Amino acid sequence: MEVRSENSIQVRSDKFPSTVIPRTRLQVWFFRVCSSILLWTCLVHIVAVAELWHPRLLTGFTSRISWITRPPLRLQHSLHSPPPLVPPRYYRSNGFLKVSCNGGLNQMRAAICDMVTVARLLNLTLVVPELDKKSFWADPSDFEDIFDVRHFIDSLRDEVRIVRRLPKRFSSKYGFEAFQMPPVSWSNEKYYLEQILPLFSKHKVVHFNRTDTRFANNGIPLSLQKLRCRVNFQGLKFTPQIETLGHKLVHILQEKGPVVALHLRYEMDMLAFSGCTHGCTVEEAEELKRLRYAFPWWREKEIVSEERRQQGLCPLTPEEATLVLQALGFTKETQIYIASGEIYGSEWRLAPLGAAFPRIVSL
Repeated sequence: MEVRSENSIQVRSDKFPSTVIPRTRLQVWFFRVCSSILLWTCLVHIVAVAELWHPRLLTGFTSRISWITRPPLRLQHSLHSPPPLVPPRYYRSNGFLKVSCNGGLNQMRAAICDMVTVARLLNLTLVVPELDKKSFWADPSDFEDIFDVRHFIDSLRDEVRIVRRLPKRFSSKYGFEAFQMPPVSWSNEKYYLEQILPLFSKHKVVHFNRTDTRFANNGIPLSLQKLRCRVNFQGLKFTPQIETLGHKLVHILQEKGPVVALHLRYEMDMLAFSGCTHGCTVEEAEELKRLRYAFPWWREKEIVSEERRQQGLCPLTPEEATLVLQALGFTKETQIYIASGEIYGSEWRLAPLGAAFPRIVSL
């Protein structure tokens, strides 16, 4: 600041350096924006020219750009705003159905489809299913850790009413005890209408503590079969995190060429449950038998492995799966993705498959 007197008139001159800084910053940002636009324009032109000269030169690079700028259609769909809710189905609920699914994820998923169908058939209110935490794998995941709960409830609201938890009046905290039972396996709609539905008028809440194969696969009305399919392919949607990981995995595999997903069904629990020990040593067969007896809800009777194998009830061994793939015309260049848990016997059991198909991928 300067103050000087000219003919008794004071002149005040102020310098404001702060007014210069915003202009300087604006110029810097303007320069950065222009530079970014120029660089991206040059990059696009370079890629276009390179594709004209050598179409395969930048395949990997351009595919990564397309993945970033335009994800797969299914992922794009999941990123969009959710579709409008279907109108709810209004009905007088006959009670609450609580279910605890057992088995592996595939068995539990099938059971959820069955239980939604049972709730629809009996006009019940379904509580979001509980997942098995006591199985061989001891997976601690809850329903909401794997599936999109909000989507599950909203997408099926025109068929059945689904709630996250029981009302407080039915809580054990208030001394209420739900009636527990395992429904009879492979039952049709007549069993549920005649024997299960009357239980709700007495108990209000029925808890199915086992759900594997509790509904007939065939011989039920087409409307019920359609609902099971709808639950499986529309209602049960994985969480965004799992879907994103799945799309990423598929993209990585497809970048390396065609891929065959192979589920050997040769995990330790599968062999123990089924009693199939073909190709196993005597020690391994005993280990699988002990495991079967360790779980009281598995079959405890004596199982003759060779009889079950002749009946077609045993999975192929990795060696047999190798022969089948070769007979189908797959070559050493085929990429094989092992879509299963840990194979019983680990690396040495997979050695024949690895020798025939070196490009094996597993998680």
